[in-house]
Amino acid sequence: MLYSIIKDCTIGEGTEIRDHVNLYKCKIGKNCKIESFVYIEEGVVIGDNCKIKPNVYIPTGVEIGNGVFIGPGVTFTNDKYPKSSGDWKLLKTTVDDGASIGAHSVVLPGIKIGKDSMIGAGSVVTKDVPDNATVYGNPAKQIDKHE
Repeated sequence: MLYSIIKDCTIGEGTEIRDHVNLYKCKIGKNCKIESFVYIEEGVVIGDNCKIKPNVYIPTGVEIGNGVFIGPGVTFTNDKYPKSSGDWKLLKTTVDDGASIGAHSVVLPGIKIGKDSMIGAGSVVTKDVPDNATVYGNPAKQIDKHE
């Protein structure tokens, strides 16, 4: 990991981390795959058996369950009204076990993505996603509920 920064992290056994990542004070579970150009901030918790594809941004306030897939270019946010200075309000985002987030999706802050749900590629997730639901679009809307 010639060009990576991994600082004060807990990383589970069997987890693979590619080059060009920045991980700060986060916790990553066992048997995960973290691809290149991933940025994970302080306090983020990632469960076991997750796959995080290239160019993903996960800021403080995000918790990811077990067996989650995060496609390339996915961006999570943690403040509805960001500014370059002054106060900010951290909103927690949760991704439950087995969820899948398609490439280049954006997840706004304070969202709960339900267990085994699917987010279509390029979606902008502006509200909670129920368990076993499939959503897509901008803003993301539910198209079905699978079992």
